[in-house]
Amino acid sequence: MNARTPSVPTSGIASSVGASVIFGTIFMIPPHLLPLDPEQILGYRIVAMVVLLAAFFCVGRMWDQAAALAGRLRATPHLAGALVVNAALLGLQLWLFGWAPQSGHGLDLSLGYLILPLVMVVVGVVVYRERLSRRRIAAVLCAAAGVTAAVVFTGGLRWPTLLVAVGLPLYFVSRRAFALDSAAAQLFELSAMLPFSVLVLAAKPSLGTVIHRPRLIAGLVLLGLLSAAGFALYLTASRVLPFSLFGVLSYVEPVLMVLVSLTFLGEPWQPADTFVHLPICAGLVLLAVESAAREPAAPQRPAARSTAHARTPADRPV
Repeated sequence: MNARTPSVPTSGIASSVGASVIFGTIFMIPPHLLPLDPEQILGYRIVAMVVLLAAFFCVGRMWDQAAALAGRLRATPHLAGALVVNAALLGLQLWLFGWAPQSGHGLDLSLGYLILPLVMVVVGVVVYRERLSRRRIAAVLCAAAGVTAAVVFTGGLRWPTLLVAVGLPLYFVSRRAFALDSAAAQLFELSAMLPFSVLVLAAKPSLGTVIHRPRLIAGLVLLGLLSAAGFALYLTASRVLPFSLFGVLSYVEPVLMVLVSLTFLGEPWQPADTFVHLPICAGLVLLAVESAAREPAAPQRPAARSTAHARTPADRPV
């Protein structure tokens, strides 16, 4: 009997695409939160995400996850250090997502997310020994051509681009290496950022401004809701998908970010940008063809995951 090719969980693909759509929507919100600056937005966003995730834990009766993780941290103190580092890496990305659309650097941040999947594919092959199909290799090469054109036409990589392309792979690798990729770990990471939120909001008081502007209240609540949902889906995808496929699917998000930057944020489109985005779209088409041609999995057989650790029933997404 021929060996069946391990199937890719459909839920993982749906989670990745759903998270990308949510983050593309979030990218439109910060300019509407003025006069709040990026640090204030981050402070409110962290508080809102902690409250919402805690509510999810209550509704889902998931506090056993948090108790189990707390026990691990007490038994293995170095995990607490890893969790704090992960929190800092995540906080930096959250800050960038508020700063870039307010400061006219949406396309710079989008370029970072274009390069990110390439870095993650390399990590998947080198660190996790994953093998790429021919179509996926072709998709990555198309994307590489687009990213190369972007680097050539922009004259180099700016610091927001590098922070995304390097910071997020470190974040996901660290979460997997220390088995800190559960919903409880996400809650702990955000909770570790609460002191920063308190310091920022105390140093830059804005509560009076927010209270008297219903538009700001609605925007911050929406930002918190979308953030909690988006990161839950994104981290779910990062756990159940092979690292390289997770990386290639991440192209959906920067494409949406580019569209948001050009339309809602009003950043200029240069003729040379066409040569950047056409190869990336070709890569997405190849990925879609591969997914459509994938052989269905056998009934009631668990999907193989080459890079994700086995999950317990308590280790479900938020």
